[in-house]
Amino acid sequence: MKFNKKTLAYCVAAAAASSLVASAAQAQMSDDEIRIGYLADMSGTYRDLAGPGGLTAMEMAVEDFGGSVNGTPVEIFSADDRNSADVGANTVRQWIDSDNVDMVGGLVASSVSIAVSNLIEENDGLAIVSGSAASSITNEHCTPNHIHWVYDTYPLANGTAKAVVEQGGDSWFMLTADYAFGHALEADVTSVVEASGGEIVGGVRHPFPTNDFSSYILQAQGSGAKIVGLANAGSDTVNAITTASQFGLTQSGQQLAGLLIFLNDVHALGLEATQNLLLTTGWYWDMDEQSREWAERYFDEVGRMPTMVQAGIYSSTTHYLKAVEAAGTDDPETVRAQMAEMPIDDFFARNGRIREDGRMVHDMYLAQVKTPEESTGEWDLYEILSTIPAEEAYRPLSESQCKLVQN
Repeated sequence: MKFNKKTLAYCVAAAAASSLVASAAQAQMSDDEIRIGYLADMSGTYRDLAGPGGLTAMEMAVEDFGGSVNGTPVEIFSADDRNSADVGANTVRQWIDSDNVDMVGGLVASSVSIAVSNLIEENDGLAIVSGSAASSITNEHCTPNHIHWVYDTYPLANGTAKAVVEQGGDSWFMLTADYAFGHALEADVTSVVEASGGEIVGGVRHPFPTNDFSSYILQAQGSGAKIVGLANAGSDTVNAITTASQFGLTQSGQQLAGLLIFLNDVHALGLEATQNLLLTTGWYWDMDEQSREWAERYFDEVGRMPTMVQAGIYSSTTHYLKAVEAAGTDDPETVRAQMAEMPIDDFFARNGRIREDGRMVHDMYLAQVKTPEESTGEWDLYEILSTIPAEEAYRPLSESQCKLVQN
């Protein structure tokens, strides 16, 4: 191309116009960065189901997006909430006040998620809850500022408890973690068991977390219930199952129903202790080629296969970044609306969408733990028995107590 004064003037003007456009786009991003906070239990009961592995999944999502959105770099902050609502809320308050964090992700213990989502609402921020189970998070505790991504107690109860009752397990004793998640799961299981023709004959609530389950398992044995429902998670579930095995609970004719079982729990306990256990999951690493491809990349980073929560953190972070890209801003209200407009169909979620209550609904799966003879490898742990369609899995909006839902 031959340059003359007219050509040079045109190029300078074009470059200036391009710079103005870029500056305008950049101005839509606060602080010239997109700032994401990762808050989770990094050292305690829920470490393995989310924890550092969830942070790795979030980092993978940002890296796969190129590390920036529309030229604006993405920065991740992270902290250990120690399963304390006060610690979690104080951390997020500092992120908002001092670090101008745009979105908070991770969020595992339901008590932490509820405290944080209230704070996020007060400050017009945005949170994506991936690890918590309490269905109340998008029911009575819903806000226009948070989204619940991976699973909750409603499909866990509708999947596992319903299947167990249909197989003859019609009398239940509930062993429940004494905080928001456990209470919600116990309530949802009770509704499903009773609606299916069974009954709850007793129960006990244990402190969170608990190392010694001896007295609780003895109470369960004394109840005479066919099924002992474990409305807990993480190391509490592992400890409860281990204690039940030591006390010969299943040998005496009773059966355990793990209502929130994660891949890492089954791996830690082994197939001898968990074989044939029914469970409901939002995702499994070996369910199809798309899932395997991502899981194997994750394995290369972490050295273990991901849980549904860790996969969900990648999925939710990616959807958030896509919404920021499409909206051209990191403004929480605008991004939240954009996320709700965009369907979700990735390696994690099938038939996914975000409802007005903030619940991301997607297909769930009824699975059974394989026997040692059926397993072909260290992480070959589940057989997917059936799909629970998205619209059937979650609490219908007609039953919602969410203030955002017009019934």
